[in-house]
Amino acid sequence: MIDAFSYAGSPARIVFGDGSRSKVAEWIVTAGCKRALVLATPHQRADAEALATEIGSLACGVFAGATMHTPVDVTETAMKMVAETEADCVISLGGGSTTGLGKAIAYRTDLLQIVVPTTYAGSEVTPILGQTEGGRKTTVRDARILPEIVIYDPALTLGLPVSMSVTSGLNAMAHAVEGLYARDRNPISTLMALEGLRAFASSLPKIVAAPDATDARNEALYGAWLCGTVLGTVGMALHHKICHTLGGSFDTPHAETHAVMLPHTAAFNAKAAATELAPAADLFAGSIGGGLWDFAKSIGAPLSLKEFGLSEADLDHAASIAVENPYWNPRPIDRDSIRALLQGAWDGRRPAD
Repeated sequence: MIDAFSYAGSPARIVFGDGSRSKVAEWIVTAGCKRALVLATPHQRADAEALATEIGSLACGVFAGATMHTPVDVTETAMKMVAETEADCVISLGGGSTTGLGKAIAYRTDLLQIVVPTTYAGSEVTPILGQTEGGRKTTVRDARILPEIVIYDPALTLGLPVSMSVTSGLNAMAHAVEGLYARDRNPISTLMALEGLRAFASSLPKIVAAPDATDARNEALYGAWLCGTVLGTVGMALHHKICHTLGGSFDTPHAETHAVMLPHTAAFNAKAAATELAPAADLFAGSIGGGLWDFAKSIGAPLSLKEFGLSEADLDHAASIAVENPYWNPRPIDRDSIRALLQGAWDGRRPAD
């Protein structure tokens, strides 16, 4: 028997396949735009400039200043270039940092967005923007934030270093795990979450063994789309609140923080959401928290918050922030329980479900 549910499909256009990057100009024209501002991080400036050259007269400039956690001051700088170039759309080439900047611009201007992901972040298919100001990261959900066109070309992920592939994939998997016990979950989001987790459980070990394995890269990017779609469809819980706290207030690296925290937050909710998490636990030797930790260890993921320079003394402050305006969670939370959870993640201990 299927219980009553509500589901809203995403209006975003998804273009998936090898060589699809070459169709960026075609999609700019199809969208009715003429002046595209290409966005990237400083590290991917050369790639952004190459893309701008490729689309020719449709490009009006390159802004290569995107950075983690979407600082508001960076967005304000980019907004000046949007005005100066009279851009009528933005093209976000890269991972979550660049996608976040494009979304921040669109939230303020409603400019059309075309995203060309090069990681497995998944945020490109969500109407959610996380931005940082004054040492705090906050999120907002709005229809203007959802990118209109996402071009997935698995070939662009072949150059993604193995370590980044691993943490980016685990970041995406966190969306799926929390989607399984989301308060507003539905049968479609659950199917997508489980298939996304399966895709990463299969592909990430293959990428670690053979980084140029095209089939594995295709499967991982497919998983990223599914997990990201779950993030954009249903609400998140404790895991995302903690990661936003650590990233926004302590500047820990985004994907790596998700990778470390996922086994611990999953274990924290394992009993309260046992039925919902059971199919996912089956993918990881029957244990959702410990199984995810074993999986992360086997593919070389970071396992401890201390690796990011977070001090043990920081955990008290982090726990206090994490319980302020808490997200809904299947298991009730309090400061002491969150402090204990953070201690386990800081130590790098294997969690028990």
